[in-house]
Amino acid sequence: MIHGDGNSNIKNANLFDSENFIRQADPDIILMNPPYNAKPITIPKKYKNGWKSDAKEDPTKGMVFLKYLSDVINKMNAERLAKGRPGKEVKTAILLPVAAAIGSSNLISNMKAELLENNTLDAVFTLPNEIFYPGASASACCMVFTLGRPHINPDGTVNKTFFGYFKEDGHKKKKNLGRVEQFDADNNSIWKQIEENWLDLYRNKTVKDGISAMQVVSGKDEWLCEAYMKTDYSKLTEADFQKTLNNYLAYLMKEGKIYEADC
Repeated sequence: MIHGDGNSNIKNANLFDSENFIRQADPDIILMNPPYNAKPITIPKKYKNGWKSDAKEDPTKGMVFLKYLSDVINKMNAERLAKGRPGKEVKTAILLPVAAAIGSSNLISNMKAELLENNTLDAVFTLPNEIFYPGASASACCMVFTLGRPHINPDGTVNKTFFGYFKEDGHKKKKNLGRVEQFDADNNSIWKQIEENWLDLYRNKTVKDGISAMQVVSGKDEWLCEAYMKTDYSKLTEADFQKTLNNYLAYLMKEGKIYEADC
């Protein structure tokens, strides 16, 4: 399951029992792919405030793991400051389900607001459909944080967050193979071309209709590009219009609002 990891430096442990490991690592960069439906019994009581007593899975959809790391980094920075040393900022990228970014529940919204107290939300990328195929079918996004730098600046201003609608990455699903990289007629990787474009948009914080946006957000807001980007109407075709009509017609029939004989 570790694709191309290149080493066996793997620790079998519960993250919430690994503060000493994190301190010793003193990380500059953290990459995370936490479980989206962890059992509450594996999570410390202090992080389950407001959870239903009969909850069968983590209602924060994995954000509680980031909150724990944030608390550890915040504690380490407090100790640094007490010793007259500057605090440390840690760049973190975490894969989470889009439900965490939407934050329709008060519990997730509160968790998002708490995260922004000591950390900056730099970017959120909406990822391709079935990114984990042929494994999990969850719709996912990638959030990029700077841990140790509050989202609200000392002067009260808030920097804009970059949002990318990065859904089409040039891969195709192949049975028993997963998502396979595709090549053009000249044998050039389609993915590499798309990757360069995505990185350029992010590094330069470029706003482009249909693919990216810049927005000031808080814990109460939706953290997905779809909520802020403008539609690129130049890419709409008659086929897109027909597909939308077909989907709406199928919905009406499924809900019993019309019947096939009426069509």
